[in-house]
Amino acid sequence: MTTLALFPTLVYSGALRGPRWRALNARLLRECRQLRADDAAGRRWSARNYPGGYTSYGSASRMHTLSPTFAALTAALDAHVARFARTLEFDLTGRTLALTDCWVNIMGRNACHGLHLHPLSTLSGTYYVATPPRSAGLKFEDPRLERYMAAPPRRAGARRALRPWVLVPAQAGRLVLFESWLRHEVPPNPAAGERVSISFNYNWF
Repeated sequence: MTTLALFPTLVYSGALRGPRWRALNARLLRECRQLRADDAAGRRWSARNYPGGYTSYGSASRMHTLSPTFAALTAALDAHVARFARTLEFDLTGRTLALTDCWVNIMGRNACHGLHLHPLSTLSGTYYVATPPRSAGLKFEDPRLERYMAAPPRRAGARRALRPWVLVPAQAGRLVLFESWLRHEVPPNPAAGERVSISFNYNWF
C-alpha cells in the first residue's frame, strides 16, 4: 500500500549569514525606528488600521529604493528567494523574481495582524529585526481548510504537516518565505518589548 503526499504547501525559513549581518541588522533597527518617528502619514494610517503598532505599508512600501541599508538587505534576501524558487521548481525561463514591495512593521504588546494574503505577488516573506522574548510568530492557515466538510479534528499531537494551523516562531536575524497566496496572520503579540520586522513581496512579471 502507498500513501501519496500530494500538493504540498512549502514554507522556507533561513537566516542571514556572514560576518556583517549583525551590523546590518543594527542599522536596520535604527532605520525602522527612525522611519516611524519621521513618517507622520504612516503613523496616522497605523492608528486607523494597525492598533498598537506601526507599519509603513500605507506610506513607504518600497524601502529598498529609498535606503542603502534596505538595499543591502535585499541583496541578502535575493539568495534565499532564488533557493526557495528552485525548491518550488518554478520555471522562470527569461524572467527574474524581483523585489517589488518592502515595508516596516513595529508591533507593541497585544498588537496583531489579521488573516490575509498578498495579492498580485509571487513570493512573500518577513525578515525579523528585533524579537523580544515571547514575540508572536507567523501563523499559517491550511489552504484546504475552507473545503473541509465532514473531516474530524486532528489529534492534539498531529504531525505539523497535517495541522490546520502552524505557527512559525519569530527570531531576529531569520526570515520566512512563502507563496503569496498562502493565508497567514500574526496573533496578538505578548512580548513586553517591540517586535520589529520587515515584510516584502517578490514578483516575476
